[in-house]
Amino acid sequence: MCQDPLNVQAAMDFNVKKLASDAGVFFTRAVQFTEEKLGQAEKTELDAHLENLIARADCTKNWTEKIFRQTEVLLQPNPIDHTGARIEEFFYEKLDKKIPSRSTNGELLGQYMIDAAKDFGPETPYGSTLITVGEYQKRLGGEERQFLQTSAIHFLTPLRNFLEGDWRTMSKEKRLLENRRLDLDICKARLKKAKQAEAKAAAAPDFQETRPRNYVLSASASALLSEEVDKAEHELRVAQTEFDRQAEVTRLLLEGISSTHLNHLRCLHDFAEAQATYYAQCHQHMQDIQKELGSATASSSTPSASQRPGTLTMEEMQLPATGTRKAKVLYDYDAHDSSEMSLLADELITVYTVPGMDPDWLVGERGNQKGKVPVTYLELLS
Repeated sequence: MCQDPLNVQAAMDFNVKKLASDAGVFFTRAVQFTEEKLGQAEKTELDAHLENLIARADCTKNWTEKIFRQTEVLLQPNPIDHTGARIEEFFYEKLDKKIPSRSTNGELLGQYMIDAAKDFGPETPYGSTLITVGEYQKRLGGEERQFLQTSAIHFLTPLRNFLEGDWRTMSKEKRLLENRRLDLDICKARLKKAKQAEAKAAAAPDFQETRPRNYVLSASASALLSEEVDKAEHELRVAQTEFDRQAEVTRLLLEGISSTHLNHLRCLHDFAEAQATYYAQCHQHMQDIQKELGSATASSSTPSASQRPGTLTMEEMQLPATGTRKAKVLYDYDAHDSSEMSLLADELITVYTVPGMDPDWLVGERGNQKGKVPVTYLELLS
């Protein structure tokens, strides 16, 4: 279908004129802005309340951006993995599909340990321990994955929504307000120049009586100057109205920063709660693995009844002590006879050895109590 050449030409002329008009407005604003910076032009100041709102919004944006970026680094320390994860999120978002769950480093480490145990032999001490530790590493990795997901949903996403949504709208309205202010100041300067020209013309010497032709020219110039003043005053009223309207729109929008702070406060509570839950669960898993590994070590190293040395007599306990030091009890221990002393995990006792004593045993003291204690249940302190 052929288009009318006249319509095409008219559209092109309109686009060229609009482009030229926009370029002229941009240049005029740039000149006004430069003159303000150099102190050569007056500047309309915003009211104090609006200035405070703008400063508060800028501060909120800057710190929200820093907190958002550093939280991303905390949750995804490796920059390469982080970039890859963001690219993957972008593609899945564009395809409107759910992002698949990725294994954490802890889960991968746990699986490697379990696979290694199969080759080393799960019935060997090393193999069975690899399986135990690997299972707990997978649990820790699962807790980490849950923490990452919760933090992303309840903390990172609201911050990103503010930066990519609300803040962009605020920035757009702030730029419009700045343009309206520049236009207003341009109109003020134009009106001022027009009034100065009119006043200068009115103060010039009067040759009207001697030169009729000059009278006609003077009257015509005066009318043109008066018309220029009226036009400048009209443009100033329009610019003032547009500036006031944009200032009100910007003010209402920026006052929403208080709601943003409340929303981010709730998100911060959720983030702290997710962290507390994550670390508490990790701590519980580590306590469990310590107990499990401790009982396995104790069961493999505790002397049997046939291996236990005979009763330590009071006379033997009174022999000169050597190597006296403090020791921390690692596991609970129940005394098997009157020559031994029962132990409670995490307590501190004094231990030493006496001549002729079995090297797997020490003499332990707790207040007035004294008796043999197994070395494998102790952590000797310097």
